[in-house]
Amino acid sequence: MNATDHDLTLSQAREHAYSIPLEHIDVSHWNLFRDDTLWPYFERLRREKPVHFHEHSKVGPFWSVTAYDLIKAIDMDHGSFSSEPTIGLDDLLPGESLPMFIAMDQPKHNEQRRAVAPVAAPRNLASLEPTIRRRVIDILEGLPVGETFNWVDRVSIELTTQMLATLFDFPFDERRKLTRWSDVATSPIKAGLVESHEQRLEELFECLSYFKTLRQARESSPPGADLLSMLAHDPATRNMPDMEFLGNLLLLIVGGNDTTRNSISGGVLALNRFPDQYERLRLDPSIIPNMIAEIIRWQTPLAYMRRTATRDVEVNGQQIREGDRVVMWYVSGNRDESVFEDADRLIIDRSNARQHLSFGFGIHRCMGNRVAELQLRVLWEEIGKRFHMIEVVGEPERSLSNLIRGYTKLPVQVHPR
Repeated sequence: MNATDHDLTLSQAREHAYSIPLEHIDVSHWNLFRDDTLWPYFERLRREKPVHFHEHSKVGPFWSVTAYDLIKAIDMDHGSFSSEPTIGLDDLLPGESLPMFIAMDQPKHNEQRRAVAPVAAPRNLASLEPTIRRRVIDILEGLPVGETFNWVDRVSIELTTQMLATLFDFPFDERRKLTRWSDVATSPIKAGLVESHEQRLEELFECLSYFKTLRQARESSPPGADLLSMLAHDPATRNMPDMEFLGNLLLLIVGGNDTTRNSISGGVLALNRFPDQYERLRLDPSIIPNMIAEIIRWQTPLAYMRRTATRDVEVNGQQIREGDRVVMWYVSGNRDESVFEDADRLIIDRSNARQHLSFGFGIHRCMGNRVAELQLRVLWEEIGKRFHMIEVVGEPERSLSNLIRGYTKLPVQVHPR
């Protein structure tokens, strides 16, 4: 990996970010995320106008909230800022209503979230750990030593998709369908994953049909410990309309797949960017749990969450009107130097790493955060037992998305201990 090329590109972005009028900055533009040049634009907004109105953006008018404390305050203010009708800037299915509990307010949010919450309970996590460890070992021991391969596909996607299949009790040999549906749901048409809105609809309705067949079998069986059984038997979710069922399926699939897999890839990239931290990890593997929190902060796999103002409200001197779209940029708050010193660096023993914004706050705090941390911890424990280094040997390719901060390719070679 040529860090100099990345630094040069970032330097050019910084010059541009500080030379244009503030009102011309559009941090929703996908290219900033694909090219990893978003940082100076968010830095300028934090410094000069942490609550900023984008009147002319690629996705229409919205407010950007970019400072840590302001993001946290809005995330906790469920009276002034609603999660309905959606938490995204782009409509996933234009012209279609796609309800899901993350985009619901009380009381319906809690009722539906409670139905699937047991999957992340401590007892269930403890029972899952041996399965995760066994799968991690199988994946790592099957990696080709001395050859270049795509870490995203061989490790990040494979591990998280196996886990997701287990959580849904989904047919294991068809688990890559889950990856496909997750990618289709989160990628803009411009990314090239699907050719048209009609193709996206067709594939997501295939997801709905597949899961409806599985749900019918769960309904006629005793309640189980998997997500689909929980949805099928809980009074708050068992009679959901089709589009609401699809919305919650996609929420659970994306939440259980994209975020963890991109933190797995991001962690490898970060440790290569900051080799002193990789050496620190080798010397002291006990630091892994704190490192996981720091990787999740540094990567911020979900860039933002949107809210909609329920009334006129003033935030940091700016007058937000009822109905305005308000975007909490977690990716910016996690690089706020007033909270995280030397925030652009990965520092695996950072004392306040767990204060990151990546899982959100309040009633919508990520339900599966412990599942994600468990997978990452086990993975890095087993990597340390087998490999001196996972070396990044080429430039990463990133997802074209302003929501999911992800990777499609990360060329690496593994070096045994």
